Amino acid sequence: MNVLVINCGSSSLKYQLINMNDESVLAKGLVERIAIEGSVLKHESVKTEKKVFEQEMKDHKDALKLVLDTLVSPEYGAISSMDEISAVGHRVVHGGEKFASSCIINDSVIKALEECIELAPLHNPPNLTGIAACKEILPNTPMVAVFDTAFHQTMPRKSYLYGLPYEYYEKYGIRKYGFHGTSHRYVTLKAAEMLGKKPEEVNLITCHLGNGASIAAIKEGKSIDTSMGFTPLEGLIMGTRCGSLDPAVVPFLMEKEGWSTDEVNNLMNKKSGVLGISGVSSDFRDIENAAEEGNERASLALEAFRQRVTQYIGAYAAILGRVDGIVFTAGLGENSADDREVILKPMEAWGIKIDPENNNTRGKQLFITTQDSSIKAMVIPTNEELMIARDTLELVK
Repeated sequence: MNVLVINCGSSSLKYQLINMNDESVLAKGLVERIAIEGSVLKHESVKTEKKVFEQEMKDHKDALKLVLDTLVSPEYGAISSMDEISAVGHRVVHGGEKFASSCIINDSVIKALEECIELAPLHNPPNLTGIAACKEILPNTPMVAVFDTAFHQTMPRKSYLYGLPYEYYEKYGIRKYGFHGTSHRYVTLKAAEMLGKKPEEVNLITCHLGNGASIAAIKEGKSIDTSMGFTPLEGLIMGTRCGSLDPAVVPFLMEKEGWSTDEVNNLMNKKSGVLGISGVSSDFRDIENAAEEGNERASLALEAFRQRVTQYIGAYAAILGRVDGIVFTAGLGENSADDREVILKPMEAWGIKIDPENNNTRGKQLFITTQDSSIKAMVIPTNEELMIARDTLELVK
């Protein structure tokens, strides 16, 4: 059984075709600049190394049609016909309180997703566009929605409520939702395997560290708190997002700079974070290079990011009581030995002992603490696409 995993952004479409018999990736790729001049498809499959196709794509339907045509191409594809696609799994960023798990897509689900648009105006519309394009081109193929927010729906009210009048939660759904749930769920399952326990037996702190970053407290296999909030803006300092800050900063800046809500929102989402502090880049690799060359603001950006991660780990350790493991995943978490070492160093007093040789690795699943470490720290490469494919298979088989 082959499952096509689709992840639509406003002008992009990422995909993987996965053979669920052995969970091997038959093909994957990325369409960029949809509806923008210079549209391009970057594709690779079991038959070919990465190929680049430049072609005008006026909307997501055009992009999806090109992807499907490429998948069945005798020269570049991985399957002989679209009939070999048994189901499609769609990443959906925001399911609000309506969805605590993945579900088969039908008209009522689409209506519910449309009602969530105001909670994720940048993300849910392209997700819905991708679903609509798939339904038009593959009308008889079952489709599943997998939500970034679903894993965190196990949070208790004391974790997700803000200190605002309760009526605004009731009227507008203003609360912490959390994101990166598919990634946190995947690494939770893998960490339990590594520890030789069932998921319901482990307490973990999972750190999804990349350009977008979040941390989750996992108690007995379930999320009980997470750093991202009503939107992905809350929590850690990130690539371009400011993370948590005093809310009074917003009206202060609006008054001083004469900004609109859109302008201050753009500042906090796209011009802040390590980019804003360093003035160098939103890419941590660029910032690390600049820091090594003596750029003080680049060093400051790294220090601020790392300290926020340490703070969240400490806070979540306190509410968990017992911590079996600390998991690092995503681009930075999987590949930066320096960041992991600096983040964990203040926890030596807890009996956490880094194994320098194991920690000096990139993108491998392994423990990075010594055998006698009181809390195990580990690197687990995330695989959100496989998690989406597994949910899709489970629901349609």
